[in-house]
Amino acid sequence: MERKALLNDKSYYAVIFTSIQSEVNKDYEEMAELMISLAKKQPGFLGVESARNNGIVITVSYWETEESIRNWKNHEKHLVARHKGRSGWYSDYHVRHSTGGKRK
Repeated sequence: MERKALLNDKSYYAVIFTSIQSEVNKDYEEMAELMISLAKKQPGFLGVESARNNGIVITVSYWETEESIRNWKNHEKHLVARHKGRSGWYSDYHVRHSTGGKRK
């Protein structure tokens, strides 16, 4: 992601996903990689940043519009990943949305 271009040249929306991984993480890495690969192909996707440490994961994805976020949220394979996360991969998680804009 071109951070300078993203933060300085466009208005954007950010989705901040924070999770604490449970002991059950079979297939998690594979699914995480698939989700990033699929997100990059979605209309309105601008970029993603992620950090992991001791089972805590913070992922921030950037989008052009709220509609592009809704479309990603309802993407068939993303729905499957969300279900698997809630049912086993995460002991806790939170999703937050934020609006960004041009910086001066």
